[in-house]
Amino acid sequence: MSDILNYGVIGCGMMGQEHLRNIALLPGARVAAIFEPDEIQAAAAGALAPEAVMYGSLWDLLGDTRLDCLLVASPNHLHVSQFEEIAARNPLPLLMEKPLFTDPDDAPRLRAMAEGYAAPIWVAMEYRYMPPVQTLLDQVAQATGGVKMLTIQEHRFPFLDKVGFWNRFNRYTGGTLVEKCCHFFDLMRLILRDEPVRVMASAGQEVNHMAESYEAGTPDIWDSAYVICDFAGGARAMLELCMYAEGSRFQEEISAIGPAGKIETRIPGPGRFWPPHLGAPPVSEVVVSPRNPRGPQSIEIPVDPQLLAAGDHNGSTYYQHVRFADAARGKGPVEVSLTDGLRAVEMGLAAQAAALEGRVVTL
Repeated sequence: MSDILNYGVIGCGMMGQEHLRNIALLPGARVAAIFEPDEIQAAAAGALAPEAVMYGSLWDLLGDTRLDCLLVASPNHLHVSQFEEIAARNPLPLLMEKPLFTDPDDAPRLRAMAEGYAAPIWVAMEYRYMPPVQTLLDQVAQATGGVKMLTIQEHRFPFLDKVGFWNRFNRYTGGTLVEKCCHFFDLMRLILRDEPVRVMASAGQEVNHMAESYEAGTPDIWDSAYVICDFAGGARAMLELCMYAEGSRFQEEISAIGPAGKIETRIPGPGRFWPPHLGAPPVSEVVVSPRNPRGPQSIEIPVDPQLLAAGDHNGSTYYQHVRFADAARGKGPVEVSLTDGLRAVEMGLAAQAAALEGRVVTL
């Protein structure tokens, strides 16, 4: 491997372009090759990474001998087949965007392929790397004395417009509780250091996209949900999702409570959506509220403005690439494993089934 880490990027829509902007900030790394079949997105990607070679197929990109690692940021339903092609043609260190898969039948295929994959596989769970979430992770055990109750709330804007509006349909996304919320199920496992055993949910499409119509049909993607997960060690976790609440000051709020106290973090949404007439966008904060002595202690967690401008995830995409680049170079561990990606999707699929069928799903 040369001093420069050469990325091959598969898929350069909205999220793929966020990755391009963040790789451009990464010392000792560059985007060397891109496969993006949509002409408009390919042109935008070429402007962000002008030195990259544009390929007409994934197979051709995988034949580029300069590449040191790969990033897949294509639509969800393409991930498994593209992973298969990569494994067969050029199994380089791989950063695979979430969700890892959308069809329950694909989980065994992924496990089988991963067993023979010699290079690191890292599932992109950006929310782990938001600075306020990192602060919560560092302090949660001491602040709570062991988490018994965990609540994750996301009040945000509707799904944005993506190529072919693929994100409006369950058959392409895996459903909202897979597509959007596997991040949060991953955080539940990470914070609790435990595995879920039961999932209950209520969810539906109440407001968004109901009057829209596309070549693929009428959108069926959900826009709101409550999900409750029981964990093996006795902790309970809840997700509250609303995707027609973009007027909120904070987009994500996480609260963890245990016998010693509570720790919370509040995270604003993308700064580009903040109304200019309200002044500067809010700054993330972490609040620790011990039971004894009582009294909340609050600190702000600012993020480098350059990183905020490079994406919509509170700087986390950059910090994730720093860690992934170390793993790709053999200088650090894989922090988000294939198993982590699989479990997060399995929780999302269980929540989809629980809400759709009105039952408790046992894992």
